[in-house]
Amino acid sequence: MTKNVWILIDNRAGSNNQARGVAEVLGWNIIEKKIYYNQWSSLPNLFLGASLRGIDEHSKKILKPPFPDLVIAASRRAAPVARWIKKQSANQTKIVQIMHPGNVGLKDFDKIFVSKHDAHKKHASNMYFITGCAHRITSHTLLEGAKQWQKEFAHLPKPLTAVIIGGSYKGHDFSEENALLFGKEIRQYKQSIGGSILITDSRRTGFGAQNIIMRELEGIPTYEYLWGKDEGQNPYMGFLACADDIIVTGDSVSMCCEACGAGKKVQIFCGKNWLDKKHMSFINSLLQQKLAFLLGESIPEDIEFASHNPAYEIAEQIRKLFSAS
Repeated sequence: MTKNVWILIDNRAGSNNQARGVAEVLGWNIIEKKIYYNQWSSLPNLFLGASLRGIDEHSKKILKPPFPDLVIAASRRAAPVARWIKKQSANQTKIVQIMHPGNVGLKDFDKIFVSKHDAHKKHASNMYFITGCAHRITSHTLLEGAKQWQKEFAHLPKPLTAVIIGGSYKGHDFSEENALLFGKEIRQYKQSIGGSILITDSRRTGFGAQNIIMRELEGIPTYEYLWGKDEGQNPYMGFLACADDIIVTGDSVSMCCEACGAGKKVQIFCGKNWLDKKHMSFINSLLQQKLAFLLGESIPEDIEFASHNPAYEIAEQIRKLFSAS
């Protein structure tokens, strides 16, 4: 039976995509509630409780009854809001949290979905652990991406290798040394298999690293969409849909998971002294399930690459919440 669902959308694109990915798989009646935070939102959730103290007046006005059957929240700052809605609905609204919400109010959630690489955080009986994170890469979005972009790449020699580059994060710089190593490993790989490159990066890459990588790839047929240089529609979905295989840097959980959602060979670049224990724990979870391989690693020829999107797993668990009630 179709349910009414609110997604709490804020200013964190990665969290929003996870929540949207789950909601789209559910296929229920979806309403996005865009919330804006105020100065109180930086306080620990211990002080905010189940309240709207951390959001502005406009956001408070759009959170009015009738309340939905389900609320999906996907960030620590949205957790107090979801808990408030459940309280106001006299516990009739079920609330689920995508990603660990912190150590306060865990019992209020009907289900909390936590990535295995965050398993070191406080546990609760209502937690369900997944590999990686939910995303919006599905057979449908890949089909649409292929329809839109395959003609754009038709002139390029096959096979097509998508190269997805992140960069620096939270005190971990994407060094020029790692950029050079990354470029050399891509060149070596493409020299062995031939074909072309579909390459894109992010603001976190930095122009210095960007230039180093592109110099290393000179002479290889390339379709590029680089931050700060190329304009127009981002071909990211087209890259995932049309590529024969994918290379991605390991600094972004969402990028790696989206690559694995394409159902193709995925190789991850870890670099030297770059990724922290959390990122390596996540990458190891992909490696153990053979969802991805390290760049340059020998890959068995008989491996079948299946798409991986925890949104389906999460959606199944959410449906069980309603079938059990």
